[in-house]
Amino acid sequence: GKENVANGFKIGLLLPESKTTRYETFDRPLITQKLNELCAKCQVLFQNADQDAAKQQSQAESMLTQGVKVLILDAVDVKAAGAIVNNAQSQGVPVVAYDRLATGPVTFYVSFDNRRVGQIQGQSLLDSISSGGDPKRGQIVMVNGSPTDANAADFKAGAHSVLDGKVNIGQEFDTPDWSPDRAQQEMDQATTALGRDKIIGVYSANDGMAGGIIASMRGSGFNTPLPPVTGQDAELAGIQRILAGDQFMTVFKSIRPEASIAAEMAIAAATGKDFSGQDTTQRNNGTRDVTSVLLNPVAVTRDNIKDTVIKEGFYTPQQICTAQFAQACTQAGIS
Repeated sequence: GKENVANGFKIGLLLPESKTTRYETFDRPLITQKLNELCAKCQVLFQNADQDAAKQQSQAESMLTQGVKVLILDAVDVKAAGAIVNNAQSQGVPVVAYDRLATGPVTFYVSFDNRRVGQIQGQSLLDSISSGGDPKRGQIVMVNGSPTDANAADFKAGAHSVLDGKVNIGQEFDTPDWSPDRAQQEMDQATTALGRDKIIGVYSANDGMAGGIIASMRGSGFNTPLPPVTGQDAELAGIQRILAGDQFMTVFKSIRPEASIAAEMAIAAATGKDFSGQDTTQRNNGTRDVTSVLLNPVAVTRDNIKDTVIKEGFYTPQQICTAQFAQACTQAGIS
């Protein structure tokens, strides 16, 4: 990387899919905007892989042919993406791994600290249970994410690091495909095994599964308010359940700083500079230790919806406060 910002150059941005609204609504415009601020004459080439690893590889090859000097890559498949990284590297083009750590000789990586996500979830659950008395007065149920997802293993380890020894874990599940339906069945099973009066909290690794768990608790006749249930992703339905008092918390990952840092890293890599904008750490991707920035996720409860997801522009009050939730919104000071 010996490019010059004054002259400008081409930058490739490869995002994994469009089903999740974040990529087109937040990541793409925020990254592009920051790149334009840092390098007015730079040209951003963009492609979305639609969840197809082979398609992403051909998109990357096409960008290299068009002369991009750096790639920002959010990999569909982190292992398969190693071929993209090696190919780019062989042509002297550095790669910034975005949100997911691709294999191969990656130059920089920016994401959220996944172990920290689990710790925040675990701590929120422990605090909520403890506010009602002895945290060992009953049982908790743990519903973890997919056993094939490396991130899910980090969430689980983080949660255990906080909860182990402090609470009684009565039942624990790993949930294939993060399936909300499967989580609902698992919760039914846990309730049958433990008894609904004994369950004082539920660790759910994300909001989708929390929806299934809460449906199960409603079906099993739990008293309201329900025992606290955790989540992650700040999904709209999750935020609405939190307002309604059905779900206790979710974890919000603010995309704005992540996008901004990715752009700074890309310019640094293309111009042959070290990245120094933030505290960095090293993360090994199986090929090398990669200079990384791991951002802190944020716990969202009823008390700070306004100061997090709304303030960030993730959702508007209109999106959240549909007729069903209008009263809860007013009570929470959201309008």
